[in-house]
Amino acid sequence: MAAPAGTTRTGGDAPDGPSGPDGRPVHPVDERLPLLRLLPLAAQHVLAMLAAPVSTAFLIATGLGLPPDRTAALLSATLVLCGAGALLQSFGVLRIGARLPFMMLPGGAAVAIFLQIADQHGPATASGAVLISAAFLLAILPLYRHIVRFFPPVVLGTTVLLIGVNMVNVTAPMIAHDTWLALVTIGATALCYLVLPGVWRQMSVLAGIATGTATALLTGTGMNTVPDGGPFLALPHPFPYGAPHFDLLAAIPLIVFTLASLAEATGQTVLNSEAVGREPDPARDVPRTVRADALTSLAAGLLGTSIMVTSAENIGIVQLTRVRSRFVTAGAGLLLVLIGLLAPVSRLLATLPTPVVGGAGLVIYAVIAAMGISMLRRTDTSEGPLTTVIALTLLAGLLPILAPDLYTPLPTWARTLFGSGVPAGAITAVILTALFTRHREGAAQDLP
Repeated sequence: MAAPAGTTRTGGDAPDGPSGPDGRPVHPVDERLPLLRLLPLAAQHVLAMLAAPVSTAFLIATGLGLPPDRTAALLSATLVLCGAGALLQSFGVLRIGARLPFMMLPGGAAVAIFLQIADQHGPATASGAVLISAAFLLAILPLYRHIVRFFPPVVLGTTVLLIGVNMVNVTAPMIAHDTWLALVTIGATALCYLVLPGVWRQMSVLAGIATGTATALLTGTGMNTVPDGGPFLALPHPFPYGAPHFDLLAAIPLIVFTLASLAEATGQTVLNSEAVGREPDPARDVPRTVRADALTSLAAGLLGTSIMVTSAENIGIVQLTRVRSRFVTAGAGLLLVLIGLLAPVSRLLATLPTPVVGGAGLVIYAVIAAMGISMLRRTDTSEGPLTTVIALTLLAGLLPILAPDLYTPLPTWARTLFGSGVPAGAITAVILTALFTRHREGAAQDLP
């Protein structure tokens, strides 16, 4: 469970900050905050990421034609899974979970693949594909220490940059119908960050969301309508589509997604470690991150939804607020579990204006993209081939955004691999960096 209050960080120099009962310094990631300070900070994380699980649940329910009661159960299950995943990542148990301030969300591209499998083979087969893919991810983790050398800073930096850019692209449609409401949210977030002092600045994202929501209420526009009624407790229903059906061929697109997500998980774990001031150790921390992803995804397959992955968006909040404690995201996870189980609360939060949540998301993802650029600045680009690696990686990662129709003629497995910006960019970066490294080593051996 959680580390004792006096625990120091696992790598790097001892930090300056509060001390535990034994007088030893406590690393910011292990700092326990007072409850009255922790609750609004945890709520800020929840509100910033709430749109993803809510929209995913409604997307799956619409795609499968589920009735309202089963839609509510699916929404409950998705929120509970997000909360349980955040708790697992924040606390870390038996080397499951990175003990970093991570949140968890349904994988965006994975949802589309899940629906595609359900359309072609039925929802029971789609659930089976989730279980197969999660088990595959657990099976290959022992090899990660041999794989990690293919993720140098140039790969991680471009992957993080592409995560930010692709998430901006995914989030942008959320503000299309009420752009002004999103601009109010963005402007309020930026203004609060610039003018508020100390602790208050740490809640700039929450203040932006509150300002945007208040504006929507005053003008009578933008609020979502969610059907009322139903039971007070919304308990998740296991096996909502019947017993899972296992079809290895049908599961291949999701397996490819989980394999590509290893590079994304590496970038996010290194980025989160740097955001909290902990010495990055991918060989130690990434398997812990991915184990929590895989176990939560196994539960997701049993509850009728798609692959779950750690979220990069809350890293942007950590960077903005400078609050690094993993107990904040643990609190957010607990709030998500409660929201998922209490039907009236989940329905109320689902009414938050989509443009407001989208505006807050755009700020967070832009910060993540800027952090990717910062990571790339540490790479020595004086060697021409390395600049070419970055250029081709960005090309592979941006083409799915700029020219998505380019991938339509490709078979399903190829669209899965190259039609989504982050997996395409990450795989391109890994392959080109490995070729560049081998070429450079060969050239060095040829020197007299």
